[in-house]
Amino acid sequence: MNRLEVEARTILIALTGSRGYRLATATSDYDYRGVFIATKPYYLGFSQIEQKDRGWTEEPGNFSYLSKDTCIYELKKFLELSANNNPNILELLWFKDYIHLTEVGSILRQHKQMFLSKKVKHTYAGYGYAQIKKLESHRHWLLDPPQKKPQSEDFGLMPKQLLSVSELHAFLSYLYLLVQNRIQFLEESQELYELLTAKIDFKGVLKQYPLPEDTLEYTRELTSSSKDFIKLLQKNQQYHNAVREYKNYQQWKENRNPARAAMEAKVGYDCKFAMQAIRLLRTGIEILETQTLMVDRREAGDAEELLAIKRGEYSYEEVMAIANNLYKELDSAYVASKLPKSVDREAVNQLCIDLVSKQGWGEG
Repeated sequence: MNRLEVEARTILIALTGSRGYRLATATSDYDYRGVFIATKPYYLGFSQIEQKDRGWTEEPGNFSYLSKDTCIYELKKFLELSANNNPNILELLWFKDYIHLTEVGSILRQHKQMFLSKKVKHTYAGYGYAQIKKLESHRHWLLDPPQKKPQSEDFGLMPKQLLSVSELHAFLSYLYLLVQNRIQFLEESQELYELLTAKIDFKGVLKQYPLPEDTLEYTRELTSSSKDFIKLLQKNQQYHNAVREYKNYQQWKENRNPARAAMEAKVGYDCKFAMQAIRLLRTGIEILETQTLMVDRREAGDAEELLAIKRGEYSYEEVMAIANNLYKELDSAYVASKLPKSVDREAVNQLCIDLVSKQGWGEG
């Protein structure tokens, strides 16, 4: 669907990001996100669309305020992400003001409470942790930058022993399926099965981190591989991860925002990542405790503190202490929360049917 077609069937749009959180500075971008309902071919035919996140500055349109940093999600994709308590998506129903809001969009917002569940503990903690990991990666690059590109021989690999990334991923996908099948039908392992297949991207974890030493023997047995191959696999993982890390470091050096880089060099960590991590953890706690999602951080009462972190007024040690305390509070809030354990997906499914019916098929 082109821009005009998406705009015609968009049911809500909000100004998000720092400006939506009321944490903007003079240089902050204008980020817009919204929801649209696709036309009949996308529901009944082979055509598929999940979101429109490009073409905003190249294609003609009626919403002149939209920028290149715009993403409008198709309703089914939006509902699926909301049911999974995705922090970037869930908040879209909790703004006080909208740039664009139709009758169907208002009906969707009226059901915002149904998407809150105790699962926010895992998603907000995970998104917060991702920000902290980025912060720590950049801090490592600042304090101890890579001196040279990794070579295969650094990891004890001869040229003929090198595996390609696709070969590594193929084997790790196979390993994932074996682990999944091992626990799928064990009643006492249902929670573990759900964890590995739904709550975390276990396949992604396998691909991102080298196999630990204490898992090599079990991996060899499970995959009926030789000891030599499993050790070779681990060395290849370590090598490719080091190459990826070096490449990311080079890209980071070349593409850094000058003002942000200067601040990072001054205080020793990326202040924006720190602010986002603290905001996410606080928001997760608030949802568990109040059954409400506060997007506007002025309303939540911590806007000034978050902006101070963004300005580099807190040391790295202070930020990490705040984050560690928030993780403990998140655990406590989860135990005490009155929210349901998970979202009622049947109710979400019926809401989807109702909203599409209300919107109508349109043309095309």
